[in-house]
Amino acid sequence: MTVIDFRLRPPVAGFLDTLMYSAGERRDGFTRSVGFEPSAAAQRQSMELLLSEMDDAGVERGVVVGRLAGTLGSVPNADVLALVNDHGGRFIGAASIDPSSRRQAIDMIDTALAQGFRLINIEPGSYPIPLLADDRRLYPIYAHCEDRGVPIILMVGGTAGPDLSYSDPIRTDRVLADFPKLNVVVAHGGWPWVTEILHIAFRRPNLYLSPDMYFSRMPGWEEYVKAADGFLADRILYASSFPFCPVREYKQWFEALPIRSENLRKIMGGNARRLLGL
Repeated sequence: MTVIDFRLRPPVAGFLDTLMYSAGERRDGFTRSVGFEPSAAAQRQSMELLLSEMDDAGVERGVVVGRLAGTLGSVPNADVLALVNDHGGRFIGAASIDPSSRRQAIDMIDTALAQGFRLINIEPGSYPIPLLADDRRLYPIYAHCEDRGVPIILMVGGTAGPDLSYSDPIRTDRVLADFPKLNVVVAHGGWPWVTEILHIAFRRPNLYLSPDMYFSRMPGWEEYVKAADGFLADRILYASSFPFCPVREYKQWFEALPIRSENLRKIMGGNARRLLGL
């Protein structure tokens, strides 16, 4: 089974300046709270150890998500592109944009696609001036991605903004309805709005769900499992959210979930390949 990990943040370049690496105790505390011991690759900030973990887990490729955020830290697209180019196709790049200027954001999208990026990452509530997912300033950006046929990753779960309103699933539903041909991957699975986001996924065929680190033993995680082995088997995406979860142990845990083997093959690789046109 070919495995694609849909959310990896390797210990290199700008990633090391973000909270996930600069606040190691905070990160490791979350790792333990969801039932894992921290990865040595994360703690030692070792790219070599991460690649070894991926090899041991049989993870063929990882989606590397940069970010242009405020307190969470920023990783420029150039750092993501260098990582992709330096590792012979082992990683797939998701480019981030600055939404403060519509024209600049669209230019960044077009440049990223020309460079080989396959997704655009949008984190509305994490920008220096936080935005809600259905903020009309984002609509020209959504429209451009829909016109270009490029999927987006939308971070509207977990710590998605200054307060819980920034992960409000109703706002995500509006975006999905207004852009029905735009494929949207909801990072962090829309947690903690588990039942609500699953209802939206049932209604909106352009929603892909990536619960990543919130899949593992967080309140409501059993509902993700039911959906993954049922109506959402074609639109759930496997992701460890490294460095918050270790690549190897997360995969071992995930494969033991009560999900039928034919659906595991879709979730752990097939769905991502179809979405990304691989």
